Amino acid sequence: MFNPDGVLYGRIPGFHLSELGEDMAVAAAAHLAGRDIRSLYASPLQRAQESAAPFATAFDLDIRSDERLIEPTNRFEGGKLEFGPSLVLHPATWPLIVNPFRPSWGEPFVSVAERMIAAIDAAWEAADGHEVVMVSHQMPIVMVQRAVVGRKLWHDPRKRRCTLSSITTFERTAADRGLPRYREVGYVEPAAELLARAIDSGAV
Repeated sequence: MFNPDGVLYGRIPGFHLSELGEDMAVAAAAHLAGRDIRSLYASPLQRAQESAAPFATAFDLDIRSDERLIEPTNRFEGGKLEFGPSLVLHPATWPLIVNPFRPSWGEPFVSVAERMIAAIDAAWEAADGHEVVMVSHQMPIVMVQRAVVGRKLWHDPRKRRCTLSSITTFERTAADRGLPRYREVGYVEPAAELLARAIDSGAV
């Protein structure tokens, strides 16, 4: 993304991909060449739509916007603070960080996981056995990663395994008590060689 000032952009409009970001998205799409991909969904945010564009070109698909894939709300949006112990040095943030397990500064982790899995459910139902690409953001992707293996959703954002233009692959498993279940079957970083030159680390 083009974000030279290191702003936590969240849902702020107008943040688009840099040339490097475009190259990363192209690398991700190229990595899936030859796969049976018939549907393409993306968060409505500009940077996600631009990240989806190479997939649309490569597989001759329209991009379907899905609000459920969007970034969570975040009251730190527009600032430059980094999550971690240093937040306690900023008294203005104290009312926002009273419950890091929920979290108290934005959309609850449970809410993010539920809407993401609902979007995956809908895409799976419509896929008719084919593969689907869904372009989202780092935190929502991590929520799915953690939810499908039964891990606690709260976590240290600095330790997320989800880099720029990385691809996390899930597949549907047998239903449990009527509820769909998924498992992670792959994680790759097609743009790994480009990451060293990137300013942002949050994935799209």
